[in-house]
Amino acid sequence: MLMQQPFTPDHLIRYIYKETSAAETLAIDAALQRDDKLWATYETLRQGYRQLPKAKFSPSPKAIKNILAYSERTEVEREV
Repeated sequence: MLMQQPFTPDHLIRYIYKETSAAETLAIDAALQRDDKLWATYETLRQGYRQLPKAKFSPSPKAIKNILAYSERTEVEREV
């Protein structure tokens, strides 16, 4: 008899963020198909996830300039 792993909201959050291993993903997929309560919890968490603002980060032009300057300096140092 197969033992079913009890999945917690933490597992489902990792699943939503695609932070689960391949084996965990398959196990959660299967559990979601057979467990209505787990599916309801997943749907609630997924709706919350969709409502979160999507943060986008981009470096300032000054930061990019500093990184490129550092890269050029270290490349020259390696060639010497």
